[in-house]
This record gives sequence, structure tokens and C-alpha cells, in this order.
Amino acid sequence: MKDEDEAFMGEALNLAQQAAQAGEVPVGALLVQEGRILGYGHNSPLSACDPSAHAEMQAIRMAARTLNNYRLPECTLYVTLEPCCMCAGVIQHARLKRVVYGAADPKTGACGSVVDLFSDPRLNHHTQILGGVCTEASAELLRSFFRARRS
Repeated sequence: MKDEDEAFMGEALNLAQQAAQAGEVPVGALLVQEGRILGYGHNSPLSACDPSAHAEMQAIRMAARTLNNYRLPECTLYVTLEPCCMCAGVIQHARLKRVVYGAADPKTGACGSVVDLFSDPRLNHHTQILGGVCTEASAELLRSFFRARRS
């Protein structure tokens, strides 16, 4: 694990905190190419009334607009929670080089927890996956959020 991965994950955690403050599930993401942040976002499906407004989708959309290209082959996505199937599909279609995530998602994770979209040999692109970066901080943010919602 590189120091750079932890630093960018720290930025994603800040974005996740913004989501929590807005009453959204605390997930943050940013998309980086050669050390430059091209896009970022946090979960906002409730406030946007948009089921696709996940943190990953926000970051990928912004980066695609920044580069004026829907293909993002030399980019790394940093996200505090393992991507779901919807986000994994977009990651696959955008041809991201890497995904670095914090907490695993045992209910909807598509990077190995429930399904593993990226290891299917029938698919034509295989994004590199690195899980477990800043896992405890990512997981604690989620636990705290849901604990507060339950009480």
C-alpha cells in the first residue's frame, strides 16, 4: 500500500463526512490521474432524488467532463466503501485502471464481497482492485451513521 493511496483515501473520507452531515449514507469518492484529482463526490441519492447519485458516479461523471471523454483508462478511483454492481458496471465501462476502497460491503459489494465483476474472464476489461485502505476509519463512519439513525 502506498502513502499516496492513504492520502487520497483521507480525502475520500472527508467527502464521506460531508455526505453524513447532509443526512446521506457516508460514502466519498475521488478519481485521480497521475496525482491530479479530476473528479470527486459523495453519496447524494436522497437530496438529488436520484438512485444513481452514488459517490463513485459523481466522481466519474465529473472526471469524464473534465477530460471530455467517457473513457478513463489511466485513472484510479478512491472510495470509502466497496462499489456496488451499478457503480462497478460504470467503472468497467469507463475502463478505470484501479479502484482503491476502504470498507468491504457484505450486502452489495461487487469487488468480491457478494460478487466480483472485475474477475470475470468473459469481460473485456479488468480493473485492478485494492481493498482495505483506511478500512477502520471508513467502517466506523458507516457504523456511527447507522447507529445514530437507529436511535
